[in-house]
Amino acid sequence: MTEHTGKKILVVDDEPTFVRLASRTLSQHGYQVVTAEDGQEALKVLFDQKPDLVLLDVVMPRMDGWEACSRIRELSDVPIVMLTGKQKSEEDVVRGLTYGADDYLIKPIGTKELAARVHTILRRAEMSQPSDVKALYSDDFLCINVAERKVTVGGQRVRLTPIEFKLLALLLENAGHVLSHKQLLERVWGWEYTDDLDYTRIYVWHLRQKIEPQPSQPRYVITEPGFGYCFHKAARNVGPARE
Repeated sequence: MTEHTGKKILVVDDEPTFVRLASRTLSQHGYQVVTAEDGQEALKVLFDQKPDLVLLDVVMPRMDGWEACSRIRELSDVPIVMLTGKQKSEEDVVRGLTYGADDYLIKPIGTKELAARVHTILRRAEMSQPSDVKALYSDDFLCINVAERKVTVGGQRVRLTPIEFKLLALLLENAGHVLSHKQLLERVWGWEYTDDLDYTRIYVWHLRQKIEPQPSQPRYVITEPGFGYCFHKAARNVGPARE
């Protein structure tokens, strides 16, 4: 058993074999497991059961995983792990971020890996605040309130996924200091992800689409080539970014 014993996992998949495997594995590790066969059923179970994590297959009848992920994200910040039957591509990751996914698992997946990844993602969700520091930032374009988990861009509230918010908050709390890829991976995703350097690049790219005046010429989240990223506090009057 783990410290997450009793946590509820929603497994959404139309393949009975995988559902049985996942249910048995997770139950053996002390989790409660509820299931759904497609996205529509998943939304009903989510409302009724309020799971702590959702394992969501991509290809399903009636409502696929992409649409289900988007609908779930409108209702809840529950961690969502997309299940894909092929090698994940950068396009898939970006698409998943757009819909609000937090992570990916590639099927077929071993029982030990499944249990370990679920444990890691639940632990990450419990550490949703990067630190005890409640950082604030505000200029004429971007406002961030870490304590209230609120981000506004041009006066309009922007919805970030839990991972996007944690990444932004960590960068803000270390404003003016460059954080390496590995530092970001360890503190946002967990030490198990410290070799997945593409995660930081893809997530930073997506974060910039949401908070930068000109994402291709970032003003806030600045790249330190070959090392990592830094949050730059802009001047109060945010005009066009410079090269």
